[in-house]
Amino acid sequence: MIFSRIHFATLLIATAAASMPAAAQSASPVAPKAGAVVTTPHVRAELIAHAPDGVTPGAPVWVGLQITHQPEWHTYWKNAGDSGLPTEMTWTLPAGVSTGEIAWPVPEKIAVGNLANYGYENTVLLPVPLEVSTLYKPPVTMGTTPAMDIRLKASWLVCRKECIPEEGTFSLSLPLQGSTALHKADFDTAAAAQPQPLAKPGTVQVEGHNLKVRLEGLPAAVQGKTLGFFPETPEVIRTAAVSGKDWTQSWDDGVWTASIPLADQRSESPTTMPVVVALAEADRQAGQPVAWRAEAPVSGTWSSAAPRAEVSPALQAALTANAASATSAAASSTELPAPSSTTFLAALFGALLGGLLLNLMPCVFPILAIKVLGFARQAGNDSAHRKAGLAYTGGVMLSFLALGGAMLALRAAGAGLGWGFQLQSPGVVAALAALFTLIGLNLVGVFEFGRAAPSSVCSAQAKHPLANDFLSGVLAVVIASPCTAPFMGVSLGFAIGLPAAQALLLFAALGFGLALPYLVAGFVPAIARLLPKPGPWMHTLRRLLAFPMFATVAWLVWVLGQQSGIDGAGTLLALLVCLAAIVWALTLSGRTRVVIAGLLIAFTAVLTAAIGRNVLQVVEPAQLASAAAKGAAGQRWQPWSADRVAALSDAGQPVFIDFTAAWCVTCQYNKKSTLSDAQVLADFDAKKVAMLRADWTRRDPAITAALTALGRSGVPVYVLQAPGKPPVVLTEILGKDEVRAALAAL
Repeated sequence: MIFSRIHFATLLIATAAASMPAAAQSASPVAPKAGAVVTTPHVRAELIAHAPDGVTPGAPVWVGLQITHQPEWHTYWKNAGDSGLPTEMTWTLPAGVSTGEIAWPVPEKIAVGNLANYGYENTVLLPVPLEVSTLYKPPVTMGTTPAMDIRLKASWLVCRKECIPEEGTFSLSLPLQGSTALHKADFDTAAAAQPQPLAKPGTVQVEGHNLKVRLEGLPAAVQGKTLGFFPETPEVIRTAAVSGKDWTQSWDDGVWTASIPLADQRSESPTTMPVVVALAEADRQAGQPVAWRAEAPVSGTWSSAAPRAEVSPALQAALTANAASATSAAASSTELPAPSSTTFLAALFGALLGGLLLNLMPCVFPILAIKVLGFARQAGNDSAHRKAGLAYTGGVMLSFLALGGAMLALRAAGAGLGWGFQLQSPGVVAALAALFTLIGLNLVGVFEFGRAAPSSVCSAQAKHPLANDFLSGVLAVVIASPCTAPFMGVSLGFAIGLPAAQALLLFAALGFGLALPYLVAGFVPAIARLLPKPGPWMHTLRRLLAFPMFATVAWLVWVLGQQSGIDGAGTLLALLVCLAAIVWALTLSGRTRVVIAGLLIAFTAVLTAAIGRNVLQVVEPAQLASAAAKGAAGQRWQPWSADRVAALSDAGQPVFIDFTAAWCVTCQYNKKSTLSDAQVLADFDAKKVAMLRADWTRRDPAITAALTALGRSGVPVYVLQAPGKPPVVLTEILGKDEVRAALAAL
């Protein structure tokens, strides 16, 4: 039979490749063992300790997270202000050891437009006291210095004009004996920045839309100086209010008083307000306290407070502004507003249209040809056409729902994924290469399924012919995932921010669009009659179709080479040759089949054990390893990073970003056509546009975050960004005229 039986031969591989998100993630590099230092593009965070008298009950023991920020970046105090989140720490300690509260150093006020935050720039240490009780039992060691194992899971929000949530897992072995004082100066600096408690609590009076604050007992050296005011309770005062303009302070016989405006969206009505006042940087003296703290009782009557929200109105406004301006590589974190019914219907229509256009993408061409053969084989059987169309549609839609559901679930669990994410795993790419090798071998006539499979499986195929059509739908989704058709990018990006039910409806609409031409052909007999009647031409076409399959294998091997290097690609080729030999051996008969197939299977097993790991390893592609050197030498394309875009934008230079991947066929087409056109490149040079390439071939959380901020969840995406202007996102099928027009508008 022509091709139908190959579906049963490849059922296991196709289904696994279509629903392999978990495997895709497990094939990623194993995270390195936790240490004392975590470095990100924006901060260097280190877990440090201070135990000058050793670790014993009652001795002073401190641990702390020291964060060194890149220039202009900051993290937050316990009250972040108008936007932001405080750094959080979760400790894992031995029995008998506990932690106290973070000893927050006095923050600084950081203006962000018409908002203000409380946080830290440069380097800050967040110290935490350890309390070692008599119940603590030191570990028993043999010939080594006993130590206490300390583990920390920390998360922080680091911001500049955009905000990026980050986290890290830290571990530290703290010697129990002797003195640990390497970081004494750091802990001394942090202690000097601690607010000192005031002997008297002071008072806070609510008067209309203002707070009247009164503090007594401040040192004589401070009196008469201007102080900064930091409430520990969030969402009470107008954080961005400027001293001397929006609020006033004065001294009266050693008592500091202030009148501070309440927040327009106040959500708290505390009965006690912990507050901190601090000297300005210019008034601080070494060895002297710089800040003081009081827990002041509140008197007076609060007006009605605004309902408390999960995200404060000020934070939402800031995030929305970040998305609108996108002044630094579109790497900010935003939350999409709830869509209107009109917007959602438009997204559904876009998904349907995108699915239809996906049939014209090169990824789907092999399946198109196979479906033509299927229709020709059933010529004159209208009932079979209808059933085949329905089965194919079911396979497509269920596969889209499974793939979309897996992507949404993994993103909800914190994984940075997008459309085509399964092809970021070398294991999935290798499985697809094996699948298309089998299909090509079947089409070229090397084997027929009936001779290579058990008779029970063949009889099952005969009883359930619709399974072939269903599996062809599954296969279509598997090989369509490297492509993003027009209208698909916006719809898939929109789906990420929707509730799960609505997001899955978009994936279903996308699948229905992909299957719609065949469904219509199945129910409109006139379309099927346009094909010639079955005959010898089908055998010729069948063998001709093997070559697109082998071309797909060559492309997949190239993709794997971008992920696992030349050794991985070479290993995959060797294993594919072994697979072809095994399939051929299974077509033999009698004792010859058993001997030759057994030897080939044994040889393949040994070869896999020896070099198979090369396929699954993830290494830096050579082109990326040398990208920095090429950029320095004046080459046109440079590797993308948020910091690089920010630096170029600060220098006033426009930036063009190509979000691409080796497994994205549409990306490669655009790269070889529009982005290699001499006139287009001349226009880039004339406008002095920096050209950056964000390679998503392998999983990259920073690129995923940038795509999400642009409202996209897959590649290709093309962004032209000029300083002070919102980014221009171009279409997926990139046209020369479109690019030149966008450049002319700079």
